[in-house]
Amino acid sequence: MTERHLRLTLAVAAAVAAAIAAYLTVVHYRGGALVCATGGCETVQRSSYAELLGVPVAVLGLAAYVVLLVSALTRRAAAIAAAAGLALAAVAFAAYLIYVQLAVLDAICVWCVAAEGLTVVIALAASARLLRVVE
Repeated sequence: MTERHLRLTLAVAAAVAAAIAAYLTVVHYRGGALVCATGGCETVQRSSYAELLGVPVAVLGLAAYVVLLVSALTRRAAAIAAAAGLALAAVAFAAYLIYVQLAVLDAICVWCVAAEGLTVVIALAASARLLRVVE
């Protein structure tokens, strides 16, 4: 993939993931019900795992996705390296959240899984960009 394609992939995936996180954030603060095909979204969103130190996980995700989206606009090596580090940390956190959904809550939030899948795409694109800088 070219640098342009990697940046575009990173930007689109981060924008879609940010939109999902924004939706989850709005529903969290408004107290409404999520549109959900599995029925597990409410279970996941109302669990104690939906917050970290009192901050909704969706808000943390939204912030991370916006930073990653902005990183697609730069060609600075330090910003590319920071984005790759953030994206890899996000994948680790996403893996933890999937574990919680499956093993602890026995419920699946399709919105969360979609964002977590996009996080993998983001991490791959961000890491590929970093590898190009290192070469």
